[in-house]
Amino acid sequence: MSGARLGRVLVLAAATSLVLAACAGGGGGGTGGGDVTTVKIGFMGDLTGENSAIVIPPYNGAKMAIDEYNATNPKVKIQLEKYDSQGKPEQATSLIAKAITSDKIVALIGPAFSGESKAIGGTLDESKIPSISPSATNPGLAKNGWKYWHRVVANDDDQGPRVAEFLLTAKAPKKAFVLSDDQEYSVGIAEAVTKTFKDKGVEVETDKFAKDASDYSSTVTKVKSANPDVIFFGGYYAQGGRLLKQLRDNDVKTTFASGDGSLDAQLVTGAGAAAAENAVLACPCNIPSADVTGTLKTFFDNYKKSAGADPAIYSTEGYDAATAYIKAIQAGKTTSEDINNFLSTVNFEGASKPIKFKSNGEPENASIFVYQVKGGVLKLLGPSATAKLEG
Repeated sequence: MSGARLGRVLVLAAATSLVLAACAGGGGGGTGGGDVTTVKIGFMGDLTGENSAIVIPPYNGAKMAIDEYNATNPKVKIQLEKYDSQGKPEQATSLIAKAITSDKIVALIGPAFSGESKAIGGTLDESKIPSISPSATNPGLAKNGWKYWHRVVANDDDQGPRVAEFLLTAKAPKKAFVLSDDQEYSVGIAEAVTKTFKDKGVEVETDKFAKDASDYSSTVTKVKSANPDVIFFGGYYAQGGRLLKQLRDNDVKTTFASGDGSLDAQLVTGAGAAAAENAVLACPCNIPSADVTGTLKTFFDNYKKSAGADPAIYSTEGYDAATAYIKAIQAGKTTSEDINNFLSTVNFEGASKPIKFKSNGEPENASIFVYQVKGGVLKLLGPSATAKLEG
């Protein structure tokens, strides 16, 4: 079923449910005489699939924010509903139908990835359910005219050029090889990096392989033959780790860089510590470490206590996405449309960055940070404009 048709079905189903509830004398989403006492907010993303390490941290961040809010015993509590899409667009499509018609969520945190965001964005918009993604970065998502869609991270039109510019400053390449698999996110960031390199006069070769491929020998042969000065991979760590291992196994020692999809320790374990050493990774995220101070130190300590782990990629963004909804509910907004209207005015200092949305749902703040694998560990080098490679 197409997204548009499914959206119309969901709108009709939601309207029917409201009519039935009114006939039965039910309240609007809560209990007791029409007063709303609980609202449901969904979280959708890959929670058990091969790239779940990117999504579990923002889920934990969102859960922490909501648990903190509920602990204040507010008039309206929030119930967080999990939807494990495993990052698959077709799975997200069926899950959102359940979320809207059966679970009656008023808002969604996610989807986490760009492909699933593209698949259900139209449905969410037609059903008038606001969404805030903590991690979907494909630029095209902001160009669909969706009025209920938002994200708290910079897109790949920001991330791609800035990581390319960082590599230009750090390595002064004359020739680059840009790779990706065939996922929505992967293609988008690879295209952004390619364009920036070409605009700066760098000779660029490209190649793309299937997401589910395990043997990249054809791609590796092309890269080795081209002998580039830098390699950029657009994609997630599950594929990136395998690719990096096969490149190094075939004596390709060129600087390897990737974006936020590969910013996880499993890139190192997938490639092997020796192969991954000095890999460069960019992200529109600033991951708090144990030595931070101030409000980030408070976040670090609370997150570790709540999740049983240190903050990781998009932990703070998941927290901030949930906080935007919490602020709407604290302002008395409990319907989807009222919450969405509130998001157009929201403006607060988040854990990750200042949170404010443009009219197209994009964040006002578009900072990009650079990390490098050193001694098998992801090390923050700083903002892309000032970061310096080590080794």
